[in-house]
Amino acid sequence: MCGIAGILCAPGRFDAAALAAIVTAMRDSMVHRGPDDAGVWVDPAGGCALAHRRLAIIDLSQDGRQPLGNADGSVQVTFNGEIYNFMALRQALEADGHRFHTHTDSEVLPHLFEDLDPARLHDLDGMFAFGVWQRQQRRLLLARDPFGKKPLYYAEGPGWFAFASELQALVQVPGFTQQVDPDALSLYLLLQYVPAPFSIYRAARKLPAGSWLRVDLDGGGPRIAATQRYWQFQAREPHRLGGPSPGERLEALRPLVRAAVQKRLLSDVPLGAFLSGGVDSALVAAMVTQELGQPLTTFSIGFAGTDETEHLYAREVAAHLGTEHHEELLQPDALHLVQEIAARLDEPNGDSSCLPTWLLCRYTRQHVTVALSGDGGDELFGGYGRYRDSIMEGGNWLQQARRMLRTRRRWSPADAYLSPRWLIHLPEQVASLTEGLSPTVAGILAGWRADLDDRRLSLLHRMRNLDAETYLPGAVLAKVDRMSMQVALEVRCPLLDRDVAAYAQGLPAAALWQAPATTKRLLKELATRYLPRPWMHRPKMGFGLPSNTWSREAMLDLARQLLCAPDTRLGTLVAAEALRALVDRQAQPGWFSIYQLWPLLILELWLRRTAATAPVGAPGR
Repeated sequence: MCGIAGILCAPGRFDAAALAAIVTAMRDSMVHRGPDDAGVWVDPAGGCALAHRRLAIIDLSQDGRQPLGNADGSVQVTFNGEIYNFMALRQALEADGHRFHTHTDSEVLPHLFEDLDPARLHDLDGMFAFGVWQRQQRRLLLARDPFGKKPLYYAEGPGWFAFASELQALVQVPGFTQQVDPDALSLYLLLQYVPAPFSIYRAARKLPAGSWLRVDLDGGGPRIAATQRYWQFQAREPHRLGGPSPGERLEALRPLVRAAVQKRLLSDVPLGAFLSGGVDSALVAAMVTQELGQPLTTFSIGFAGTDETEHLYAREVAAHLGTEHHEELLQPDALHLVQEIAARLDEPNGDSSCLPTWLLCRYTRQHVTVALSGDGGDELFGGYGRYRDSIMEGGNWLQQARRMLRTRRRWSPADAYLSPRWLIHLPEQVASLTEGLSPTVAGILAGWRADLDDRRLSLLHRMRNLDAETYLPGAVLAKVDRMSMQVALEVRCPLLDRDVAAYAQGLPAAALWQAPATTKRLLKELATRYLPRPWMHRPKMGFGLPSNTWSREAMLDLARQLLCAPDTRLGTLVAAEALRALVDRQAQPGWFSIYQLWPLLILELWLRRTAATAPVGAPGR
């Protein structure tokens, strides 16, 4: 993986030396993303500078240094990610007369996008975020992969436009303001992350997953000329009746997963795989060892003194598959590490599994530079327990009737899903903190509710679509990217392959769910080809904080010190009295929730570390 950055400016806004200095500062704020090499390119005609930090994976020579250009240098690219079908693309381009000078996957991009045609994004099979500058057209094309595995932020100011892999790079641009976006804050309190297109800063935005954006530079300066979504996961029921049998569906899925894993084994550096003992990571590992017949090194971490650990399951799977397994047993102190995690985030992410993810990545990086992961299996194949719970609640007419009597309105699927199953703080709780939800946030909530209540589509598909659009890129993949990039580890997700995704979105709900409690039905059936069936039906444990890594009393003390003190930063953004009431309620019997408290602590610590400021008129003011 890598870190990318770039800036466009109006004539006279920044000279060539200033552009180079700015983009170098942006680049070097992300050394952790690419410790192997670095490069800067400044357009001789002025107005554009691109920069890159490199984590060398394919073609480790200096030839792979970015930014990279096409044959005549008229097109330049700064690229973060991997293009798995780059050899096929290269051969087709060479047949058309293009000439290449490196063996990297990155070099296909300046050739493929010489005319900046966004339709060529459909040719790319991989994970990516990149910027392509066309010198003759004076245009920039930004693009992000279909699921949003790689981050891409952008910002505009007087006479300039900038983009980068991380927010902290945009902070280096003169004139960038670090004012917190009130809508982003409300969304963070609801979700524990900030979903695209918002960022925690009002001045910056995220390019949504599966989207592109074009910026034109003329005498008036840079302007966003167009932006569009080119791909979106859309689960749906098949149109025709009948269709393939369960066995036929399984036979169709197997080669897709096999191919997805195989293409992600290409690497010029050591490669391994995460192994949790769950279905998804076990299936990925099984494809390597059993289907492809290749040796594999696997990694897991465990937690001492608790049953909330999967490392014993991972050990069993590794022994069964014959991997070279490495495990680290830890007893981390969450009270101390919450500050470490907050310090490593360019944007707040309150998912408590950031901590074990970082510990796993740190351990894995001691042995390999690339790791395969099972991320994406739950969203694509219906694996979350909240899917099961919502479906079962929908069929429980007595429970629905009681809810209707209590709320005096008709029960809906959104009632079940937009609850503590999915939200961290409920809308009414966030409204009390922010002194009312803005029309923007209220509209987003109404949109989610409308999608979940749209009975034209199976409830399971509605939930999968919402998670693929919000939770997957906003929480899961952002967490994996930030924690892995802190230690310069590339993580690849075979189950989020474009062909696997295309197949998964067309599966009927019955292929994914079976009453009374079987989630991720098809993927579990595939995994039982290689592993004992009982292992694939063990209770889902998740990868959160074990309870023995934190003390309720110590967490509450820290919350009081940080959130209720006169120098609280969060208290300047929200209603301070409501914040203190929330902390007090957490201390009451039966109310404590690490999942509600942890995101607040992360946000407070992040605010203390940065120069982020409250907007005028914020509730805490």
